[in-house]
Amino acid sequence: MSIISSDTDYSPATAPMTGRQIPDRLHSPAQRYLKSWETLLAVVAVAIFILNALSSPYFLDAWNLSDATFNFTEKAMIAFPMALLIIAGEIDLSVASIVALASTMMGVVMQAGFGTPAIVAAALLTGFVCGILNGVLVTRLGLPSIVVTIGTMSLFRGISYIVLGDGAFRGYPAGISWFGQGYAFWVISVELVIFILLAVAYGILLHKTNFGRAVYAVGNNATAAMFSGIRVERVKMVLFVMTGLMSGLAALCLTGRLGSTRPSIGTGMELEVVTMVVLGGVNILGGSGTIMGVVLAAIVMGLVTFGLGLLNVPGIVMSIVIGALLIGVIALPRLWKIWSNRIRRA
Repeated sequence: MSIISSDTDYSPATAPMTGRQIPDRLHSPAQRYLKSWETLLAVVAVAIFILNALSSPYFLDAWNLSDATFNFTEKAMIAFPMALLIIAGEIDLSVASIVALASTMMGVVMQAGFGTPAIVAAALLTGFVCGILNGVLVTRLGLPSIVVTIGTMSLFRGISYIVLGDGAFRGYPAGISWFGQGYAFWVISVELVIFILLAVAYGILLHKTNFGRAVYAVGNNATAAMFSGIRVERVKMVLFVMTGLMSGLAALCLTGRLGSTRPSIGTGMELEVVTMVVLGGVNILGGSGTIMGVVLAAIVMGLVTFGLGLLNVPGIVMSIVIGALLIGVIALPRLWKIWSNRIRRA
C-alpha cells in the first residue's frame, strides 16, 4: 500500500496532463458558418448570377436587375411567416387562394367607389380573416393543417370565381399601382424595400425574441412545449394569422403590379412559397430553420426564373424546374444519410 504525503500538492492546476483535452465546442463559429446551408446557398446565388451574366448581355442592366426582384419579393412576403409556420410543425397551402380572394375584395371595394386607403384595408383585412379561419380550424377543432388548407384553398379561390366569373377588375387608382410598380429611389422598387424590412422584422422575431424560441419549441415537441408553459395553440394561431395577413399584403403588391384582378391570379404561388422555405433550409417536419436561409433561397429562385426568362424558356419549363427543385431539396438529406451510412459500413 502506498502512502501519499500530505505536503504533496495534487491540485488540478499542478497535476500532470495524462489524457486528451476535450474542446468545449466541436467547431468554431467560423467553421460552423462555412459548413452551414446558408453559406452553400450564398455560393449558389453567386454562381447563378455569374451564369446569367454570361448567358445574356441584358442581365447586368440595372433596370433589368431591378425587374428580377419582382420574381421573388411577393412570394417572399408570404415565405417569411410560412417559414415560422412550418418550423412550428404546420403548413398553409391556401396562401395563393388568399391572394386571389384578397385581390378580388380589392376590386369589389374599388367598384363600390372607395379610394386607395379602403382598397388597401380590404386586402389586408381579407388576408387577416382568412388566416383566422385557418387558425381556428386547426387550433380549436384539432384538424390537420394540410387538410384544412387544401379545403380552404378551394373555398377561397371558388369565391373569387363566383364574384368575377370570366371577368376582371381593372382601373385601380395610382396609389395601388405604387405598391407594385413604384420605386423608392432610382432602381430600388417599393416591393424590394418592403421585402428587406420584412426580412429584418421576421429575423428579429424568430431569432431574438421569446416568441421565436416558442416557435422552435413547439416545432420540436409540442407536448413538451405545452408542459413547459408555452401556449401552443395561441402560437400556432398567431402564425396562421400572420401568414394570411402577409398573403393580403402580397395580393396588394401583385394587383398593383399587374393593374388588374382575375380569379386565376396567383395560381401556383403556394408551390413556389413552400419551395422557397424548404430550399432555405427549413425542416419540412418542423423544428429548425432560419430567416437568412429563406432570404437566400428567395434570391436564388428569383435569379433562376429571371435568367430562364431572359433565355425565353417557357413558363411550363420553369414550373418543372421549381417542382424538381422542391423534390430534390427534400430528398437530399435522406440520400446523404443513406450514402453516409454505406460509407461507414464499407
